Amino acid sequence: MSETPGTPGTQDRLVATAPRPHRPARPGGTPVTVRRRVVASVAYVVRVASRTAALALALYALFTVFRANPANAWYQLVESLASWLSLGLANLFQLADPRWTTLVNLGLAAVVWLVAGSALASLIKRAAP
Repeated sequence: MSETPGTPGTQDRLVATAPRPHRPARPGGTPVTVRRRVVASVAYVVRVASRTAALALALYALFTVFRANPANAWYQLVESLASWLSLGLANLFQLADPRWTTLVNLGLAAVVWLVAGSALASLIKRAAP
């Protein structure tokens, strides 16, 4: 005896249903404009640049704390970036050990870069209507 689609025991079969109506990708929203894409890209670049600056400062602080070889090319590159990106905070605090002084001062500069970069990126994103 064959079962018909309405009889018990056919719940495990796939039954074609009516097609769902098409839903737009952004229901009720406005389409993404070129201006919004540009603003989002600029905000992204600001965020990446500030994080890169904070990374360079943190790397130099770690190189100093762990006494990396100053003759190394990577050390010299990071040192030159850190001296340029320190925002004048390189000599803010003077501790007994110069290694910890570098860690505290450049760590503070890295935090400033992160906070300022995130705030600026948020302001840029809000500027787009």
